[in-house]
Amino acid sequence: MSMKAEGRLSVEHSQQGDKNAWLASHEAGYHQNLSKRHVQMIALGGAIGTGLFLGAGARLQIAGPSLAIVYLVCGLFAFLILRALGELVMHRPTSGSFVSYSREFMGEKASYVAGWMYFLNWAMAGIVDITAVALYMQYWDAFASVPQWVSALVALAIVTVMNLIGVKWFGEMEFWFALIKVAALTLFLVVGSIILGGGIAVGGHPTGLHLITENGGFFPHGMLAALVLVQGVVFAYAGIELIGVAAGECQDAKAVLPKAINSVIWRIAIFYVGAVILLVCLLPWTAYKAGESPFVTFFAALGIPWIGSVMNMVVLTAALSSLNSGLYSTGRVLRALAMGGSAPTFMSRMSAQSVPYAGILVTVAIYIVGVVLNYLVPSRVFEIVLNISSLGVISTWGFIVVCQMKFRHAVARGEAQAVSYRMPGAPVTSWLTLLFLAGVLGMMAFDYPNGTMTVAALPVVALLLVAGWLLLRRPKAVMMTPTMPSVTLTRKFLE
Repeated sequence: MSMKAEGRLSVEHSQQGDKNAWLASHEAGYHQNLSKRHVQMIALGGAIGTGLFLGAGARLQIAGPSLAIVYLVCGLFAFLILRALGELVMHRPTSGSFVSYSREFMGEKASYVAGWMYFLNWAMAGIVDITAVALYMQYWDAFASVPQWVSALVALAIVTVMNLIGVKWFGEMEFWFALIKVAALTLFLVVGSIILGGGIAVGGHPTGLHLITENGGFFPHGMLAALVLVQGVVFAYAGIELIGVAAGECQDAKAVLPKAINSVIWRIAIFYVGAVILLVCLLPWTAYKAGESPFVTFFAALGIPWIGSVMNMVVLTAALSSLNSGLYSTGRVLRALAMGGSAPTFMSRMSAQSVPYAGILVTVAIYIVGVVLNYLVPSRVFEIVLNISSLGVISTWGFIVVCQMKFRHAVARGEAQAVSYRMPGAPVTSWLTLLFLAGVLGMMAFDYPNGTMTVAALPVVALLLVAGWLLLRRPKAVMMTPTMPSVTLTRKFLE
């Protein structure tokens, strides 16, 4: 090798080292206090939330048994996205997750868009969760007269405290929240299977597959009714990417995360697809309704009143868990944005407990808007913000896949080390996943009026992002691109 070539390689290695050091500086201050059991339950709990416990009731009413097929297809792509994220985590665990990966492989502008679209997702999802809590509380007569916004405010106060006391406490609470959700679904699957296998009637209806065939089959309202539900089902899986954020505070992330991710796919098959098929074989799908968990409907039909209350408590826990996870993830993502100059600098502040409290409190301020919406339009909140949240989910997952593809390109150029844990079938599956996400966005346009209005709002979202970038950018700030010398980047970002 010539001296010139050796010199060029030496400079490239030096630049890559400086770049890695600059990226690593964004992670300073976090404690690796999440254990193996915490991460496993965070991965599982992220895939089981209010989209199944509350949203399934309304969606069964719209699409009937075909909801199981939609859950299966979306679940497969959700797993592929998790594998893409897992490949990136094996490359470099970070609490900044896809925000940090976007910065590394696509530049600061991409990082800015990825982070703020993710914030949009959880800001809206948190309002959904607050609304879910308020609806669940009204199931009991003792709380039926309590205004919906009061329950929402109490829920917000509880999860805010949870997130400010430290990541270890967050992990412990998420562990028990997820365990309760899994135990409840397991109970339903066991009880439902026994009733179905024994041919026991539920609510005066004989159980069995005939409940599907006698009520319009798998597609009682046609194929289009199932297709337009896809964005709602995508929201049901929103939260699976939380495991990537948790990686930065996980003990031995590279050993723990692959096992946690690989376990998600069969759990999706059992808890989502299996549960929906059981539900429509135990009661006619027309028995389920919006605003009430289908699991509560089923247990109430058994004629044992207290079981319905217990199940309602479980789904209340699920909503609190999701709300808690939203505050956790947005706090870390907003800090990652601030460390890169893509958010106000005060959002990078950490507490003595190594909690990014400033970002968390910003999210809390947005959630207070949800409390106000519960006061003004309590009956419409869920569907309005659900569609807006879907935009953030689609964007986040898209950035994860693109970053995975960029990482593969960096490996091919010799700029990054290959990892053994890889997205199966890539790059074909990477392109198929991006095509699926684009298709979801297209189908949203046919979901009139909420979906149509949401897609129509995309130019407004784009303009807000541009305005935010121009507002945040200062004369000394530069956009980070992978081709710029990292020594220069480091110096300019630290000025």
